[in-house]
Amino acid sequence: MHYQIHPCTDNAQAEHLILSSGLGGHGEFWKPQLEALQQHFHVLTYDHEGCHADAEALPADYSMQHMAQQVLNILKDIGIQKFHFIGHALGGHIGIELGRLISAAQEPIEFGRLSCINAWNQLDGHTHKCFQARISLLKHSGAEAYVRAQALFLYPPQWISEHQESLEQAENAQLTNFPLSHNVLMRLQALQQFSVNDQHAEALKNTQIQLIANQDDFLVPVKKSADLQKSLGQGELEIFASGAHASTQTETAQINEALLKFLLS
Repeated sequence: MHYQIHPCTDNAQAEHLILSSGLGGHGEFWKPQLEALQQHFHVLTYDHEGCHADAEALPADYSMQHMAQQVLNILKDIGIQKFHFIGHALGGHIGIELGRLISAAQEPIEFGRLSCINAWNQLDGHTHKCFQARISLLKHSGAEAYVRAQALFLYPPQWISEHQESLEQAENAQLTNFPLSHNVLMRLQALQQFSVNDQHAEALKNTQIQLIANQDDFLVPVKKSADLQKSLGQGELEIFASGAHASTQTETAQINEALLKFLLS
């Protein structure tokens, strides 16, 4: 269970902010956000379990509850009693499930604010087809084909054209630490099976929620954030014209500004 706390640069008494990445599962995903967020919060990043080459095999019944329990264990380990949470796609679902876990167990932990970026209430047919394609690549063509195709689902075409060298370097690094295919498939299975229900809405009714979506997201139809807003019964919805699925990397300044405006309001 690897996590890292990036201390607030301006206030030793700052509150904690948890960042949870998407399917890749690595805390380094949030590098473009750290400098801006650290000015106001103690920022905690972590690697999801099962996401490294040396990770043990995940159980066959692996679920979103397992992923949320990992975060709850970290909170207890550190002794955090109040936190805010930003999740990208899968990471947003972890935050939603974490709220349910804290409420169900009556944990003495306060969930402050929750921001979900390009998340959804339940799996959309288009996203399902994207995942089917990725699963087929992994099963029949291997890890390299899976990784090399990833950018097509995450970034705008023009951004890919302008960042070919850095993308290839990132892909090469990912391949050197690629987890068991079983673990990737178990995480995809858990992600596809998750859906937001009344328990989540009830658990988060006193938590302020921000929902960020990108109009040009190829992986997740932009309307899914509105669907999530409806399922939760609340939330501030912000839709940006560009940035695609991984807008935290492609439109960093825009996303950082939106996050801080919400978190500090």
